[in-house]
Amino acid sequence: MSQSLTLAIKNEARRLGFALVGVVLPAPPPHYSTFEGWLAQGRHGTMGYLANESARARRADPRLILPECQSILVLGTPYFPSRPVGEEPGMRSGKIAAYAWGKDYHLVLPGRMKQLVEFIEAQAGHSIPNRWYTDMGPLLERDLAQQAGLGWIGKNTCLINPRLGSTFFLSEILLGLELDPDPPFATDQCGTCTRCLEACPTQCILPDRTLDARRCISYLTIELKADIPADLRALMGDWVFGCDVCQQVCPWNRFAPAGDPVFEGLIPLRTLTEDLALTPEAFNHTFRDSPVKRAKRRGYLRNVSVALGNCGDESALTALDSALDDPEPLVREHAAWAIKTIQEKANPP
Repeated sequence: MSQSLTLAIKNEARRLGFALVGVVLPAPPPHYSTFEGWLAQGRHGTMGYLANESARARRADPRLILPECQSILVLGTPYFPSRPVGEEPGMRSGKIAAYAWGKDYHLVLPGRMKQLVEFIEAQAGHSIPNRWYTDMGPLLERDLAQQAGLGWIGKNTCLINPRLGSTFFLSEILLGLELDPDPPFATDQCGTCTRCLEACPTQCILPDRTLDARRCISYLTIELKADIPADLRALMGDWVFGCDVCQQVCPWNRFAPAGDPVFEGLIPLRTLTEDLALTPEAFNHTFRDSPVKRAKRRGYLRNVSVALGNCGDESALTALDSALDDPEPLVREHAAWAIKTIQEKANPP
């Protein structure tokens, strides 16, 4: 019964759009000590929610999340867009990480997981204790995914699948139901390749397959709510939300198939100067169903200001001068930095 039920669940998961599906037992994750060491070194930056005692305890033992848990379904949903990652048409458009080009996955994947749980309960003939997460739960997602056979944790810290590369979302469903576990993904297929480490603009990727979030462009443009450290601004290029560099250079992503269409094409292509003029209402409208809303207007316009400074185009000075009157101090400070940077590039000593 367990084997046939597991197979039926996997088939339904794939029908719902989860291209990868595996089962793992709710055992303590093998790399939890690495996570603790990462926290101890402060490499999580301002993401204090990762370090609170309750969250750490649950990451160490998934059964603290759901005491009845007997199995964990780990799911992968590809988002790889049909056009090349990071190559957005339109001069002076800021770069947005490919996962954020379409609808926010937090608005898509929970509904699919709910449908999958309903299917499982219908197959079992009774209600089943469950919890589901996508990126928001106190779980070491990549550890669980590797143990469920979905791929290996690459040198760039992403989970990599031989068929899909690394451009997919991870989700988990904890179930009070016994399913047949999959064998872990046993091989490390990064080999001697170090392209991601060499290409990282801020050199945030560490040798132990973790990264220093405090230097990561994704962290700086999304998670960080304060000023971007001055010494890192020039390294950020024109990324305004997230960063794909370590995935762009990864050989495993060269042949990744196109992902779910719901995750591309939502954001209208705009210039950086147009974005810098977004009012609060216009920002909320433009990014209403997009992950970009997570940065909030002040954080996004902060990022846009830095990108304009790095572009060095004097035609942006008018828009940046206007931003000096923005009601948000965060925007004003970074606009002033961008103006100074552009002027120094135009008039070197």
